[in-house]
Amino acid sequence: MIESHRIQYYFFYFSAFVIIIGGLKMASQAIVILFLSIFIASVLSPVLSRLQKYKVPKYLAYFLILAMIIITLLFVFYIINTSLKDFGSNLSFYEAKLKTIIMDILSWLNGFGLEIEPKSILEGLNIGALFNFTAGAAGNIGIFFSKMMLVFIGVAFILVESTNFEKKLDIIFKRDKDAQRNFRLFSHNIQKYFSIKTLTSMLTGIIITITLIFFDIDYPILWGFLGFLLNFIPVIGSLIASFPALFLALIHYDFATTAWLALVYLIINNLISNVLEPKFMGHGLGLSPAIIFFSLIFWGWVLGPVGMFLAVPLTMTLKIAFDSSEKTRWIGILFSNLKREE
Repeated sequence: MIESHRIQYYFFYFSAFVIIIGGLKMASQAIVILFLSIFIASVLSPVLSRLQKYKVPKYLAYFLILAMIIITLLFVFYIINTSLKDFGSNLSFYEAKLKTIIMDILSWLNGFGLEIEPKSILEGLNIGALFNFTAGAAGNIGIFFSKMMLVFIGVAFILVESTNFEKKLDIIFKRDKDAQRNFRLFSHNIQKYFSIKTLTSMLTGIIITITLIFFDIDYPILWGFLGFLLNFIPVIGSLIASFPALFLALIHYDFATTAWLALVYLIINNLISNVLEPKFMGHGLGLSPAIIFFSLIFWGWVLGPVGMFLAVPLTMTLKIAFDSSEKTRWIGILFSNLKREE
């Protein structure tokens, strides 16, 4: 029999969990900006430390990092906005080509005795709605980047506070050296994960861009940037990132070229996700595939689409936090991919 006071504790922790998640969902707009700010600041914090290690004045180091962020944001905004507008101007051509390809496939299937009515198939696919959704994305770019400016301001404040934060931790954990050591281990592992994941995602985006230039696919920088972003979403992210490029390959070339491009995408993502990342991150940071899948659903529900980008970093943060303490290490083990840790 479980003691009554332990049952009360379980109900207390479950109730606290429900209240916290409900609060996160209700304040998701602000929470997303906060989490993104912390995520980006965690990636840039080692850069700031490295600059100061090389005797770069503190305020000059802040200026260099913030200038780098602004230039990157402006460059990405220009590329995405220009590419989406150009893509939107060619939507009628792409839609006509896609309908022609579908008609050819249906004609080929009808040759095997299958009686398929093309009109009903085209109406069921609702191609027009798909292209209207794509065209509408260009209009939302401005809203997206206005929120990114808030994230940029948040990153700036977090970086300014980073030095004082270390001093605050020393004061807080002055009498508890174990807690201080656990928190520093937690912070180190979080920075390690974020930094390596960002670098491997950048590598993914660069290789995809070069590959698409070689295959002469339209808007290679746009699809490379999409590959960089969606690499943060495991399993389905890389699959979704390949769709636009494969679609354009099918539109402009043939099935053979599209198949070759799909194979290259598969090789790139498998080498980076299954070879490079485990090698640099270490086996101890592995998450269970089931945990990854349900974290995508859970954080996507709590924080919206951005939650899917942050699902693995947030879940990895929880795992590292649990691993940093003996009392909660058993929860970290439940989150782990034991096959990778053996």
